[in-house]
Amino acid sequence: MNDSKWTWRSVSLISIAATVLLIIGFVYAVNDIINPAGDTLQTSLPQGTATPLTGTNELLKVVALGDSLAKGTGDNTGAGFVKRAVDGLAADGEHTELLGNMGINGQTTLGLQNSLKEEGVQYELRQASVILLSIGGNDLFRGSDILKDGSNSSTTSNSSAVDKDLTPEALLAALPEAAKRLGLILESIAKINPQAQIYYVGLYNPFGDIPDLLVPGNQAVAAWNNAAMDIINKHSNMTLVPTFDLFNRHLDQYLSSDHFHPNGDGYQRMGERIVQAVR
Repeated sequence: MNDSKWTWRSVSLISIAATVLLIIGFVYAVNDIINPAGDTLQTSLPQGTATPLTGTNELLKVVALGDSLAKGTGDNTGAGFVKRAVDGLAADGEHTELLGNMGINGQTTLGLQNSLKEEGVQYELRQASVILLSIGGNDLFRGSDILKDGSNSSTTSNSSAVDKDLTPEALLAALPEAAKRLGLILESIAKINPQAQIYYVGLYNPFGDIPDLLVPGNQAVAAWNNAAMDIINKHSNMTLVPTFDLFNRHLDQYLSSDHFHPNGDGYQRMGERIVQAVR
């Protein structure tokens, strides 16, 4: 009897122990399902992970080059779109520094091609993280020199002076070679400084209020901007900043007295558009 009694007690103890082990195992299994061990790694960053750089942490070093628009001709303050863009970026919290403005009155694509061969120009471009480029207006329109004393003339007298020196045929004829040089200029700048972001300021038609030059002027400008876009689309570090829509039907508000260059308000609009592109 005693042997049988201890046997049943042993079996009972073993059964109880097995049951307890099964319960503990079940609890652990459920806990693993509800709270997998990998969750803590997935929801927290490793110690010492660097904070990604944002635009406000980087110093934007700006260099401008090109024609009289880059220089700011027509703006009574002398700021032009370059200084206004730099100020606009700084106002947005960007750390921005203007290293230099190499805009030259009357500069053409051919002249700029030659300038890019100069070591001083190349050195300046290599320092930049943002390059602002304005070129092409003098190739198509031959600059404000085509206006005979345009600063003292009315729109009517400007029209007669322009019609004599600038024909629709001449506008469109200048396009192919000048556009080809623009492509070479953009390629050269990218080669000089592959790391910089290049912002090319597109053309507008300053003679859109002259009936004989409205259509051919718009056609030439559109063709030019499209040619520039074809080049720029091949490079991730290039952006075309459009200006045609800013001046179209608003020439009386945004052109200076020479009827070619923007006034302060026109440059302000251009500067704002550049800020939008850079951000």
